[in-house]
Amino acid sequence: MSFRLTLCSIAALSAAAPAFAEPVFNRISSFATADNMAEGEDRARATSAEIMTATADGMELIYSDSPLNAIGLIDIADPKAPKPLGNIAMDGEPTTTVVLGERAFVGVNTSESFTQPSGVLRTVDLTSKQVVANCDLGGQPDSVALSPKGDMLAVAIENERDEDVNDGALPQMPAGFVVRLPIKAGEVDCAGKQVVDLTGLAAIAPEDPEPEYVDFNANGDLVVTLQENNYLVVIGADGKVASHFSAGTVDLDGIDTEKDGRLDFTGSLKAVPREPDTLAWLDNDHFATANEGDWKGGSRGFTIWNRDGSVVYDAGNSFEHALIRIGHYPDKRSDKKGVEPEALKYAEFDGRKLLFVGSERGSAIGVYDVANPAQPVLTQILPSGIGPEGLVTIPQRNLFASANETDLGEDGAARAHVMIFERAEGEPAYPTIASTEDDLIGWGALSGLTVDPTDPSVLYAISDSAYANQPSIYRVETGAKPARITARIVVSKDGKPAEKLDLEGISADGNGGFWLASEGNPEKEIPHQILHVGADGAIAQQVELPADLTAGSTRFGLEGIALAPDGKLWMAVQREWKDDPKGQTKLLQFDPASGDWAGVRYPLESGEGWVGLSEIAVHGDNLYLIERDNLIGQAAKLKQVTSVALADLKPAPLGGDLPVVSKQVVRDLLPDLKQWNGYVQDKVESLAITPDGTAWVATDNDGVDDSSGETFLWSFRM
Repeated sequence: MSFRLTLCSIAALSAAAPAFAEPVFNRISSFATADNMAEGEDRARATSAEIMTATADGMELIYSDSPLNAIGLIDIADPKAPKPLGNIAMDGEPTTTVVLGERAFVGVNTSESFTQPSGVLRTVDLTSKQVVANCDLGGQPDSVALSPKGDMLAVAIENERDEDVNDGALPQMPAGFVVRLPIKAGEVDCAGKQVVDLTGLAAIAPEDPEPEYVDFNANGDLVVTLQENNYLVVIGADGKVASHFSAGTVDLDGIDTEKDGRLDFTGSLKAVPREPDTLAWLDNDHFATANEGDWKGGSRGFTIWNRDGSVVYDAGNSFEHALIRIGHYPDKRSDKKGVEPEALKYAEFDGRKLLFVGSERGSAIGVYDVANPAQPVLTQILPSGIGPEGLVTIPQRNLFASANETDLGEDGAARAHVMIFERAEGEPAYPTIASTEDDLIGWGALSGLTVDPTDPSVLYAISDSAYANQPSIYRVETGAKPARITARIVVSKDGKPAEKLDLEGISADGNGGFWLASEGNPEKEIPHQILHVGADGAIAQQVELPADLTAGSTRFGLEGIALAPDGKLWMAVQREWKDDPKGQTKLLQFDPASGDWAGVRYPLESGEGWVGLSEIAVHGDNLYLIERDNLIGQAAKLKQVTSVALADLKPAPLGGDLPVVSKQVVRDLLPDLKQWNGYVQDKVESLAITPDGTAWVATDNDGVDDSSGETFLWSFRM
């Protein structure tokens, strides 16, 4: 049997593709921060990659790992094969590192409490990997910046508030400030420390400024965000406040404002404070802010400013809309700050002026051409890993990297990662699927596929319980790159979105409608059932599984449905139920004409974690199934397509002994999943096969909940 892999890719985002062929960024590798632990250390401990920098030659990355109270180093001499260089203990919580020559300067939080903040700037010799000097900062540091001339350091002393006191409201003393430290002969001149007072400036809690982020321009001017105060301050090269102004507010339309298990972008918010976090100078007169929000605001986008405080450009809802179209919208953050832009970085690559905007909650990075600061052009969206916190540009090597702080190892999910991208000729490999520009169609958590019987270039996908209050069927055109979602059909009952469904399987019925499989959960009184819906998504028939069968059921229920040539339906049960022998699960058959049920048992592979079925499809003379473990990243060992001959299926009535089928492994999906050079996704959940034998497979992004949000849709020939 031969295979031809045809990965979906994209020449550029359709709304922003340039008329000429520009180099593009693609992810070339990833590095799990747990790999920097020494032999014998407990790798299950929490770890992180937060703010990150690179050495001057671009051969090493250095990131803050606050859970380990260390900085981590990565060798990227070969960026496609990053190597661990270990961790250096900081005796406190590192915040930001900057590098000058063979010296790394690290802001370290040593605070005893919120009311007694303290911190030091540690100097690390990168050759010996030892701390060689310390400079008392007089408070709790956050951002550290190095002037382009290499003659000055600046540190934002935040003295952050306690969010558990008075609902996190300001003021909470002591006040923050900015420290400037001269550099002489490559070393910090602690005696020359200058404290820049920022009190009395902001309208919000003027006595308690909380500086968050600082950045130098080429002239040595600093710009500072006071995030909680919703304020911006420009400090001149002489160390004096040159200008200061409110970050202002934004009116937002076309957004989701409710955390309610549905994607509804008809809401609006008025006078939302920007509350910017990270910022970056674009030139000596313009800078950009990522408007994450912290206390009362967060405008879901970014803003480009003149240094006098006038707004040159505001993204409004456009950045969030771009993430919605690629399935990276986190509905569970709708009542807060949406996609939460937090990370920001500016650099020139071969003369092209690029601004990178990282979405903390959407886990993606927008790449904007800002040659004209008043008209940024979105050129790409990059998959970042979970929670991009720090961004690094290495233009001299055509490299870009993101540090992703979220570590879910304790929950058996993804570890914190650093992702590395290369700018080169070619096509963007991501996204693989996106909704069109015609309508704002939100989507995610794809859990099943079927082929349109009248047009094999069209697929239909379903979403699972991540959107429990808006179960949906999506029309997908595979002829475009990326594949295009052109319509959404909401599954309904009595004219309203259906409830208590966890749709995990879909099969076209040949008459314009669909059969759907809904995974039940006896613990939540959600029934295991199949549904017959019309072309409009309206439920025409609901069929619950027989009571004597579901008496032994668990929450791991139906994970696919397929219509066989004889008109009967086959469904895959994900894992063993209480009446199954260990290592075996059921394939169920339902005859819509007679209402009869029957079944067989399917032998599961053994493995770590658990192993189960995720999908079922019919093609030619065989049933095809996705069998996988529930493991992610380096732990993932089993993701495969298997087949069972239809002629060998001898289903028996339920309630008695069921025959065990024989299976064949058709394709190992692990090499496919590794082609995007991130960590291996755990949930391969969708399979559909066209009449000519093209198999389409998709991953489930869990609705961007504790997930990178990445959805991969690809095809191969059977």
